[in-house]
Amino acid sequence: MKKRIAILGSTGSIGTQALEVIAQNPDHFEVEILTANNSIELLAEQAKKFQPNMVVVANECRAKDLKEILKNEPIKIFAGKDALNQVVQLDTVDIVLTAMVGYSGLLPTLNAIKAGKHIALANKETLVVAGEIITREAVKNKVNIFPVDSEHSAIFQCLAGEHMNEIEKIYLTASGGPFRGYSQKQLERVTREDALKHPNWDMGAKITIDSASMMNKGFEVIEAKWLFDLKPEQIDVVVHPQSIIHSIVQFGDGSMKAQMGLPDMKLPIQYALNFPQRLKSTFDRFNFMDYPKLTFEQPNTKIFRNLALAFEALNQGGNMPCILNAANEVVVQAFLKEKIRFAEMPYIIEESMQKVSFIKNPVLEDYIQTDKETRLLTNSFIKQRIK
Repeated sequence: MKKRIAILGSTGSIGTQALEVIAQNPDHFEVEILTANNSIELLAEQAKKFQPNMVVVANECRAKDLKEILKNEPIKIFAGKDALNQVVQLDTVDIVLTAMVGYSGLLPTLNAIKAGKHIALANKETLVVAGEIITREAVKNKVNIFPVDSEHSAIFQCLAGEHMNEIEKIYLTASGGPFRGYSQKQLERVTREDALKHPNWDMGAKITIDSASMMNKGFEVIEAKWLFDLKPEQIDVVVHPQSIIHSIVQFGDGSMKAQMGLPDMKLPIQYALNFPQRLKSTFDRFNFMDYPKLTFEQPNTKIFRNLALAFEALNQGGNMPCILNAANEVVVQAFLKEKIRFAEMPYIIEESMQKVSFIKNPVLEDYIQTDKETRLLTNSFIKQRIK
């Protein structure tokens, strides 16, 4: 039987690539639900092509326009965050691909898990903010979380058939982004346009900035802790500019397994949606002769302070990763609006981590309140710098 897919964030980079995978495998998948925040024109185009049972636009102000565009289509249309949280629980959904960006993915993912839906997780912030709750609910409701991030998909693939063997360490690879090798002085001159260029991956603006600052890798470190039940000291990061080895697992006997391939997000998306079977694909194949040298180096956490902040948040635990995420979302938006400089972001994040109320054993309501408190405080720090 075909797997019925709900895609949360279908108009973003991961969502659009997931639809390409589904279009290439019509005998295996069908689209049940598509959602977006604001991009109703693209959402409507996708709906017309894939004919889902329903679509949801989170921004209620855009609902009227969406209904007008789709008035001749037999598709149910809903609007608002409550609708988003409800549709993921429908019996007609087999797997939910969470491709929303940022904190907004937390509650829909949690509701999907409580409804017993398997998750293809591309929204790393869900585990960064509330990893303990998410993993606990997944176990309680017998839900599988299939990682979509290329690095975590690589670890997941390397662990296939290894459930009896202890992980000694994992290595998450990072391209290093466009500013690999920069000095602090060079970072001070980075512009918005500079930061939106990524050498190997095609991503949305927010993730591209996170990758350039290495906060994205920091989030992946925290995400890996929860996905694979690891201690912070079992997780390391290595810069690998070619982005061919997507991550590595080291076992107790010292042997290592790596997953390799050209940088193409459609492969981990397809693997997550159809696990444990691998579907044949027309994706480009890796040729060793095109990459005669694969290189590796240590990340510079003094220059890329965000990665160090992520490890600090992970080690401290509690609601600190939630503070890290909220502060980062605020500073990234401020940088994209050219209110602050690239090099200022980690200092503002660190200030928020020092000032927001720390909670050692938070519950869901604490995470929600922490997110609100952090955003207010971080915005105030930004305003002070602008003055």
